[in-house]
Amino acid sequence: MQFRTIIRILGLLVAMFSTTMIPPVIVSLIYQDGSGLPFLLAFFLCLVTGVAFWYPNRTYRRDLRAKEGFLIVVLFWTVLASFGALPFLLLEQPQMSVTDAFFESFSGLTTTGATVIQGIEYLPKAVQFYRQQLQWLGGMGIIVLAVAILPILGVGGMQLYRAETPGPVKDSKMTPRIADTAKHLWYIYLSLTTACMLAYWMAGMNAFDAICHAFSTIAIGGFSTYDASMGHFDSPLINAICVVFLWIAALNFALHYGAASGRTVKGYLKDPEFKAFFVIQISLVLICFLVLVYFRVYDTAESALDQALFQSVSISTTAGFATASFAQWPAFLPIILIFSSFIGGCAGSTGGGLKVIRVFLLYLQGKREVDRLIHPKAVYAVKLGDRAMPERVVEAVWGFFSAYAMIFVVIMVGLIATGMDNITAFSATAATLNNLGPGLGSVSGTFAEISDASKWLCITAMLFGRLEIFSLLVLFSPTFWRS
Repeated sequence: MQFRTIIRILGLLVAMFSTTMIPPVIVSLIYQDGSGLPFLLAFFLCLVTGVAFWYPNRTYRRDLRAKEGFLIVVLFWTVLASFGALPFLLLEQPQMSVTDAFFESFSGLTTTGATVIQGIEYLPKAVQFYRQQLQWLGGMGIIVLAVAILPILGVGGMQLYRAETPGPVKDSKMTPRIADTAKHLWYIYLSLTTACMLAYWMAGMNAFDAICHAFSTIAIGGFSTYDASMGHFDSPLINAICVVFLWIAALNFALHYGAASGRTVKGYLKDPEFKAFFVIQISLVLICFLVLVYFRVYDTAESALDQALFQSVSISTTAGFATASFAQWPAFLPIILIFSSFIGGCAGSTGGGLKVIRVFLLYLQGKREVDRLIHPKAVYAVKLGDRAMPERVVEAVWGFFSAYAMIFVVIMVGLIATGMDNITAFSATAATLNNLGPGLGSVSGTFAEISDASKWLCITAMLFGRLEIFSLLVLFSPTFWRS
């Protein structure tokens, strides 16, 4: 294990992360809210610590193997989210315990969107901006950006990219060089963020809210600058804009790259995951709309459609924005919305969950087993579009699902052991492992009232969800640590 190389890389990344404390300082100066000093102190602490890690190992360069790549990714998210908690610890408003500060930082950087803060609209503007910025940075993964702009790292970029990129097929690249791939991803990400910000602004948000909500929309994070989330604006137009950009952000960014470079949308229409995603989305919206109309929850069908569309897309893509408390909706809707977050977005997107492609492959594999029962001697292949999937990929999907189910049960039982009721424990596990945010029961609004032990379990679930189980689970294998 190349530990000195790993320490050198982490030092550089922590030093780079220190620059993210500067924008909140600028926001504080603009709005004169008096909260800039904690961010300035956090900047110097991150910078000094990063340089202290990097400098003694600055000349130590070795090629990384895949195992070092996985370790760097896990340490990267853990270390940076820990340093991201510094401003929350140093702030006078809000005053936060160590557990709450770490919870808020991990929730932001992993784009989970769960919060322990109440009275968000009364926070200093710098704090509001910092929370949104954390989600935006975590949305595509700061490590991809680091590989693109810091060739000085001197590492095998593909090892990092394979460990970071979500989805079952890790080896596909949009461009021949990993740095070019990462740059193209970020160009698309920046363009979508800018377009979303302008759309929000033109729809009636002020500039600050438009920037902040564009950050969390494209990151599919769910943080807002108001306790009422998107419901604060009470605008069907803003809701519709949010839905459109959540759909865009939940699609595979390789499709966006193909559309931008080839100037054609044919790639979307030919992609099986794209089709499956929208079948799921439209079905969910229709179910929610019909149930809301049947129970007459809203005065008009238009209002019911607006709420059904927004809430179903927000929860199913794992954003977690809210216009109303879906936990209060009638019949089975709260549970079906929570279950929809298990599917999440497409592979290669900023969404959480199992990913549409995995669920689709599980469905195709299940269908194949049924067909084999009917015709035992027949040979069936699992096909994604016109392409037969290798058995190794199908096995990997089943392995991922099994590991996911195991982690889910362990986290949920742990939460019950801390004193949570069953519904709250189930939904809190789903909300954090799927990087969703809101849950049911005691966590339908915030996670402020749960115990510290529960919060640390939820932080663990956030990491497992963001790193897609295996990237973190592999570190617990004795084989991993053998040379």
